[in-house]
Amino acid sequence: MEIVTLILDFLTRNIILGPLNMPFSILGLVSRVILPFLGMIILYRIILWGIRKILDVTKLKDEIKGTILKYLRYVLKLLVVAGLALSVGNLLGSQVSVWVSGFLNFLNKPFFISGNTRISIVTLLMLIPVFYMSSWSGKYIRKILESSLFEQFGMDEARRFSIGNLTRYFVMILVFLFGMSMVGIDFSALGVLLGVLGIGLGFGLQGIVANFFAGIIIITSRPIKEGDRVRVNGYDGIVQSIRFINTEIKTFENENIILPNSHFTDSAVHNYSYNDRKIVIINEIGVSYDSDLDKVVKILEDINSRNPFRAEGPENVVRVLSFGDNSINLALRSMIRELSNKAEAFSWTNMEIWRSFREKGIEIPFPQRVVYIKPAEREEDEPVSIADEGEPAL
Repeated sequence: MEIVTLILDFLTRNIILGPLNMPFSILGLVSRVILPFLGMIILYRIILWGIRKILDVTKLKDEIKGTILKYLRYVLKLLVVAGLALSVGNLLGSQVSVWVSGFLNFLNKPFFISGNTRISIVTLLMLIPVFYMSSWSGKYIRKILESSLFEQFGMDEARRFSIGNLTRYFVMILVFLFGMSMVGIDFSALGVLLGVLGIGLGFGLQGIVANFFAGIIIITSRPIKEGDRVRVNGYDGIVQSIRFINTEIKTFENENIILPNSHFTDSAVHNYSYNDRKIVIINEIGVSYDSDLDKVVKILEDINSRNPFRAEGPENVVRVLSFGDNSINLALRSMIRELSNKAEAFSWTNMEIWRSFREKGIEIPFPQRVVYIKPAEREEDEPVSIADEGEPAL
């Protein structure tokens, strides 16, 4: 009984945290806040599940269903947050205003003061929407330019990329600076920051600054752009995004490679699609010396004409390369419309060469070696053993 009494006393006693004497107990916290909150979460899940089942039996489009569920989640989450706030207010009772005002004072208390700049937790929290708005505004401006202005002026893709990115970053910087001033950060303090940055440049930020200016060079001079297939420093892949400091490339093994921008300005870059996305693939093949070479050339030309990836051009030819040790070596050069189809086009051509050669009886030889074994000759001075009759030779 004493243990039960101690447990009940512990659960019903007001919580004390150092100098703070909370106006509620553990039992009150569980019964008035935690359990109602868990109930609201369960109800949230049940309502979403029910609405999803109802939408599944309707004939609405998937996009409309997704939009309904999206906004329904927002509304239900707001209701859950409101319910949690009411539960906390009910728990605190008459002292809710005291605790709320104390909490707000704690958030507004500055922990860094420099001139007219006073940075508090509220200031840092307000920077989150500032970052979001600057990023969103930059993307939105670029989207507007690409959808309206660029099409009217008939700009090519490379010029769109350069102007769009420069405009995007310019708008982002303007919105960010305006937002910083709105939350109360004095830009006169930036002089101190720039001084610290100058010291840091001498201790290891040279690479970051070099990559930053390399990013500006990439955006303005357009040696690469998003969507290009490039090979740089042994990496071969598609450019996913170009940032001020680095560039992301996705390889054909589905690996994301982050390369510093200086790699694209200090070394040679192989851009497969700088001005044209067409590319020539070369399928080499060897045939037997007994083959009718004119027939082989016609078969390869027919395969090239049936290529579904083919683009018209003088590069679609068959070349006789060399007379090798075991075969006559030829090359089928095929121009394809889209460089991203290089692997598929190369594989398709090889398969068609294999099928057509088997059907037409064209032999694809493999390396062969003929080995002659010369019989050993007995030397004249070699002794000969003669066995006596009835005795084995030793």
